[in-house]
Amino acid sequence: MAVKKAAECSSKALAEEVHRWGAMKQNGVSLRYMMEFGARPTEKNLLLSAQFLHKELPVRIARRAIELESRPFGLSQKPAVLKVRDWYLESFRDIRSFPDIKDSNDEVAFTQMIKMIKVRHNNVVPAMALGVQQLKRDINCKVVSELEEIHRFLDRFYMSRIGIRMLIGQHVALHDPDPEPGCIGQINTRLSPMQVARTASEDARSICFREYGSAPDVNIYGDPNFTFPYVPSHLHLMVFELVKNSLRAVQERFMDSDKDVPPVRIIVADGIEDVTIKISDEGGGIARSGLPKIFTYLYSTAKNPLDENYEGVSDGVTMAGYGYGLPISRLYARYFGGDLQIISMEGYGTDAYLHLSRLGDSQEPLP
Repeated sequence: MAVKKAAECSSKALAEEVHRWGAMKQNGVSLRYMMEFGARPTEKNLLLSAQFLHKELPVRIARRAIELESRPFGLSQKPAVLKVRDWYLESFRDIRSFPDIKDSNDEVAFTQMIKMIKVRHNNVVPAMALGVQQLKRDINCKVVSELEEIHRFLDRFYMSRIGIRMLIGQHVALHDPDPEPGCIGQINTRLSPMQVARTASEDARSICFREYGSAPDVNIYGDPNFTFPYVPSHLHLMVFELVKNSLRAVQERFMDSDKDVPPVRIIVADGIEDVTIKISDEGGGIARSGLPKIFTYLYSTAKNPLDENYEGVSDGVTMAGYGYGLPISRLYARYFGGDLQIISMEGYGTDAYLHLSRLGDSQEPLP
């Protein structure tokens, strides 16, 4: 009985602390600030970075934990969502119980801990997707607009997750004793969008091959010498997702046709404010009535790959099927001040415009 009472007290104290921290102000950073700060990863700078994260991460994590408790339609009670909430509470507890960071030994220990937190949260996206699928099944909802509140929540939730993982990943990467030339943490100051487009296209084509036995060609146009500062993993994820969608559309449209299969075309344009990557296909396009749905988390034209067992699914897994690729890609674009637009000609094909801000000084959008 005493043990039970102690556990109740401790969980009540944790809940109160989570709500106290969740009410605090978040502090956003810009890509430019991350580059300037990380360009000199001295012991002092790493200490300052760790001290900032020690205060900032609990605020962001607490806000998400609170939101996970109060979702409508019973989403908060779905087992997969409860598991995600527990991960956030555990991470909050870990950081809050870590003492003040005073020297480099503390900083190294803190870095190891947040590295483990990042790994703990690897499966958040598929777990949340599973919770939403269960919700859709339970309420048999045909009208997506009824779930508008869920969609807005997921936008906030995933945008915050991108920010948390970027901050942790950047701090951890600054410890790399042998960084690649031009790299500051996770940011490549001389990133070639042409090179990323090539790699992402090959990855998408190999998945298309695996699924259909063949894949359309991808032609890439632009200046091969052009570079700009960006996070390679973010750009790869967005281009991979868009090319994968295009390949699937073209492949399925021309599967039983004796016509030549048209290639997917990627154009990289270097503007003064934006770098724009346009991905065009002749996959038949999307009906105008379907366009508003493509950025919701509750719509997908692919078969659903999710089942009850999402353990072991990592961020690297293909997103096709649970309708998350496009909305999450748009959040990645917006995280550093860019955007993603889809323009479609039904009966012909689709153009995706990925706008990436090259100024790098827009603040993180903090939900």
